Amino acid sequence: MQRELPMFTPPGQGGHGHEPITIAIGGGRLDEAADGGMAPRRHPDWIRARLPTGPNYTELKGLMRGLALNTVCEEARCPNIGECWEQRTATVMILGDTCTRACGFCAVKTGRPSWNDADEPRRVAEAVRQMGLEHVVVTSVARDDLPDGGAHIFADTIRALRAECPGMGVEVLIPDFNGQDEPLRTVMEAGPDILNHNVETVERLQKPVRKRARYHRSLEVLRVAKAQALDIAGRPGTVHTKSSLMVGLGETRDELSVTFRDLRVVDCDILTIGQYLRPSPAHLPVERYVHPDEFAEMKAEALEQGFKHVESGPLVRSSYHARDQVPEEAKRARGSLGAALAANGIDPAA
Repeated sequence: MQRELPMFTPPGQGGHGHEPITIAIGGGRLDEAADGGMAPRRHPDWIRARLPTGPNYTELKGLMRGLALNTVCEEARCPNIGECWEQRTATVMILGDTCTRACGFCAVKTGRPSWNDADEPRRVAEAVRQMGLEHVVVTSVARDDLPDGGAHIFADTIRALRAECPGMGVEVLIPDFNGQDEPLRTVMEAGPDILNHNVETVERLQKPVRKRARYHRSLEVLRVAKAQALDIAGRPGTVHTKSSLMVGLGETRDELSVTFRDLRVVDCDILTIGQYLRPSPAHLPVERYVHPDEFAEMKAEALEQGFKHVESGPLVRSSYHARDQVPEEAKRARGSLGAALAANGIDPAA
């Protein structure tokens, strides 16, 4: 018999969990169905997602297809795609849809990429301009096949967005570039408002979750990005750093607390925490469903550690409500960031 996944029980509930319901996102382990087959385990009732419908969703999907752009919303099967797209918010995925890594949690396909399109930054900027966004997130697959990991495409995309959409917030969610400083500097010199790189999970679980990544390498990416931003602009606060954690993979609360502290040691400003949901039976299983009360506790703890903003909840993902995660000082800094870059001989729109 398959064991039940342990769930956090808030004080005063006497060990009685919530009655789960079936919804069509993700999955945990598999249970035996009535016909003898295997059916996806049902999620608890606090995990609900909107179906992807509505005029804005339809329009946005058509726009992305028409410009031959990928979104991580679709490729990673994000449960928030209906909500975000209906609010005209999307996370654009550059450098193709095929990743050179095979992480145990991720639904993006793995293989040998063939995508090399120098015109992609222009098309991304055109799409974002048509969407009329206040804040955009640009991410990518890992491209270990490229000498700079695709950093130049990130930089070109940031500059194209600055030219097409002046005043808009630009956030990039980058891979680790195998720990190389030069590709990271290429991105930082383009002047993003937020540099996002995810540690994803606690140090002990890095190998099964992120097979080719390293915990301390990711922390170093965040540390070096902040140092490079200071060196480029000549003053702190022009670029904020961000990271994300999944829970329910077998980590402990003590391990999460250590991770919060490690992220603050490298001066990470923004943290998102969400429930891991299994994309398919081929991916890592869910070990535990975390109750919303525990997400609230983690948010309070992380804020006490000094993060400027913490988004914590079952369906929170790295780019969820990204527009609302920008610290006020970052918004104020946008107007002077271009001048700071220009003073150092860097044209942010070049």
